[in-house]
Amino acid sequence: MSHSNMTCRGGSARRALVALAAFACIAGTASASTPGISANTGGASTFNLVASQGLSSQPDGVQIYSWGYGCPVGSSATYRPAAFAPVGFCPTMQLPGPTLIVNEGTTVTVTLTNNLPKGAGNTSIIFSGFALTATTGTPGSVTASGGTAGLLTQEAQPAGSVTYTINTTGKAGTHAYYSGTQPDLQIEMGLYGALVVVPTTNQAGCVALGSHLGAGEDYRLWSSAYDHPATCYDREYLFQFGEIDPRIHAQAQAQVSAIANCTGTNATTGQPCPTALFVPTEPYHPAYYVINGRSMPDDMDADYAPNYPAQPYNGNPHMHPLDQVLLRVIGQGRWEHPFHEHANHVRILARDGNLMLAQNTVGTETNARLAGLMMFTTDTFPGQSFDGIFYWSGKGLNWDIYGHTPTGRAACSGASQNPLGCNPECIPDANGFFTAATGAIAPAFSATTHALTNAASASLNYGEWCADHNHPLEAGPVGQVGAGGPATLPDPLVATNGLWYNGTPYLGPDAVNRSRGPTPLPVGGALQNPPAESGIAFMWHSHNEREITTDNVFPGGMLMMMLVDPPVWYIDETL
Repeated sequence: MSHSNMTCRGGSARRALVALAAFACIAGTASASTPGISANTGGASTFNLVASQGLSSQPDGVQIYSWGYGCPVGSSATYRPAAFAPVGFCPTMQLPGPTLIVNEGTTVTVTLTNNLPKGAGNTSIIFSGFALTATTGTPGSVTASGGTAGLLTQEAQPAGSVTYTINTTGKAGTHAYYSGTQPDLQIEMGLYGALVVVPTTNQAGCVALGSHLGAGEDYRLWSSAYDHPATCYDREYLFQFGEIDPRIHAQAQAQVSAIANCTGTNATTGQPCPTALFVPTEPYHPAYYVINGRSMPDDMDADYAPNYPAQPYNGNPHMHPLDQVLLRVIGQGRWEHPFHEHANHVRILARDGNLMLAQNTVGTETNARLAGLMMFTTDTFPGQSFDGIFYWSGKGLNWDIYGHTPTGRAACSGASQNPLGCNPECIPDANGFFTAATGAIAPAFSATTHALTNAASASLNYGEWCADHNHPLEAGPVGQVGAGGPATLPDPLVATNGLWYNGTPYLGPDAVNRSRGPTPLPVGGALQNPPAESGIAFMWHSHNEREITTDNVFPGGMLMMMLVDPPVWYIDETL
């Protein structure tokens, strides 16, 4: 979009943003994972990337001139997880760049070709957490060949190439990659991405997702984040935080156009044609704040949604109670981004691929205790990544998350019983959670019907905090706590019922159906939380208030919804 169009966004665009936020994801719920590309052949991984220009979009209708890494035309990338193979795409410019997924211990070769516009000059890639060396094969290092020497690494000249060889030994985890050439401009323009190094050792105690959540596609890249038995996880999500100052992008676009269209001398001034960009990057005033290149509500649409041809990755985590959720987070912008994951703390496992372990632990590293902080608000700094574990249990709410009542209990056995209405005794495990009814068979999910295939023997109680079992909310929601429960629901005649509002504080369709009161509270009416799902939604967002706006309009920016879904709901990460 031209500079004039970028600066003339006004009332209509701002009203449109609010409307978009209200009707986000109207086509259905969208999940996320860690989609990307891999190229594992014969124990090695080879990637060909190009740096090109293009356009990224924002929910206020603005298209922003950008640069980004991408795949060459005709690339035959292999998409991981495998479920994304039918829908995945890798354009010649994307924001952020392709997520490169490799196995620990492999030799990774990345060849970068510089297809940036005339005047942009050289470009390059820095791989965060890897030492730059001249000796190929050093564990945890990267060597560069070809191109021309730059300030930080070898660079690709215009239309030229440079090759980086990475030794991933001992470097499992999440890493940033970004331009090491004029980074104040080139990273701002969009030249950044993620490198995920997957451990190769299957840790004892890590189990397949379906073994405790039912059958279905496993969207994890591996069963543990690191070569450590305490880093097992069930789901994973990659979030790259950044910001955009549209004035910098507009100036770059204007100068690129002037260089491309000028021959000999400038027809207006008579001066020689410019040959290089000179774009001031200070003062810095970002107006857009992005998660994986998208702002809310766009980040809650599906991965590889066709309406974002240059922004394939989303941000929309779903989970079941007690799922161990691995968060891979990278700060890709110029600012620190404080981010709050509502509903629990995040246990930090590692930063820049360096697992945090207790120094006074006796034994080998794999037996050492984890020493990462529990963080209420996580932080990322420019170029830094962290891996952390999050889970939700409802512990501390002081009511039964599944809406059981102390009367009318039914045994959870036998095909004649309604499994969604049964109310077994809560028998806690060693941690105080109820994970399966005695003798119950783990529910098997259908990806097509989003329903249980052996519902007659399934329990709705999975992940319940036993101390809260049979502590229902007030039987008569309009009234005082003394009327029968530890909490008072709002008057349903005046309660706000928005598109993401569950309607009740309960998980699951049957619990919602058991909602009591003169006007039972329904679930949200739109498809992002349909009655069959009936999850509970939490906002995950930046704790810097300006970062949850899009061009100063709230809601937007670095904000997304996290949904806790009941075990009867199959979470399809491709939607």
